[in-house]
Amino acid sequence: MLDHVGLSVSDYANSKAFYDAVMPSIGAECVMAMTAEETGGTYEGSGYGLAGKPSFWIGSGDHSKGQVHIAFTAPSRAAVDAFYAAAIAAGARDNGGPGLRPHYHPDYYAAFVLDPDGHNIEAVCHTPE
Repeated sequence: MLDHVGLSVSDYANSKAFYDAVMPSIGAECVMAMTAEETGGTYEGSGYGLAGKPSFWIGSGDHSKGQVHIAFTAPSRAAVDAFYAAAIAAGARDNGGPGLRPHYHPDYYAAFVLDPDGHNIEAVCHTPE
């Protein structure tokens, strides 16, 4: 249903460094970046995704008020573990380490961190092992 989603971040360079370090753990990468010169103003943004299609964007601008929750699909439980480790190493705060969340369904394996702006970022795998 969704094509892409974007977050305004308070410190674009800091958030870009964070997501550049974290996204490869789930197989994603920065596939497009926009400079202020290209946008004709002050907006800078980076789009992360798979196979060249950006589906998650961060960008400069008025920072969102309140916490946003974004859940990324991970291809395996090991990728969820790698996502969590990469995020913590990149400065995220723990918001729920890797593990099963059977209250959602028996194979719901996820990890939650708070990104540099305090957004609740999750990696989730829905398959057994």
